[in-house]
Amino acid sequence: MSVNVRRVVTGHDSEGKPVVLMDDRGLHTSSWRPQMNQQQLWTTQDLPVDLCEDGKDKGGRSVAGTTIPGGSVFKIVEFGPGVTPRSHQTDSIDYAVVISGDIEMELGDDVVVKLSAGDTLVQRGTVHNWVNRGDKPCLIAFVLISSTGNTAFG
Repeated sequence: MSVNVRRVVTGHDSEGKPVVLMDDRGLHTSSWRPQMNQQQLWTTQDLPVDLCEDGKDKGGRSVAGTTIPGGSVFKIVEFGPGVTPRSHQTDSIDYAVVISGDIEMELGDDVVVKLSAGDTLVQRGTVHNWVNRGDKPCLIAFVLISSTGNTAFG
């Protein structure tokens, strides 16, 4: 099990013409728990994003936690069957699209939402856990954007 997504990154040459800066596959992959692999495709340090910044690869930037304060992270995550549980809370608004497979998102003790290929999710800083009870991997694309404010509403 490993993520091996093709990544195409565009930019501009010295004359301002559009060019492909990167066209690669399978870079910046990692796994930090059993039955989970990810490929970090791109990150930004600041919002709004400076589109005139250098064309260096931002996919390999180190991310402590789930996102970059004041920035964003774009990644693909594969959750294998029986993925080790990891209840966590992000300090970001997360946009997710299930590319393939099925997954359950647990919110606390009482709420379970089943997501399948084509489903989307807007995760707004809630404590959650990803569980794959099926027999096939689930692939999800995530865009995590740094947030502000108290996530403990009430």
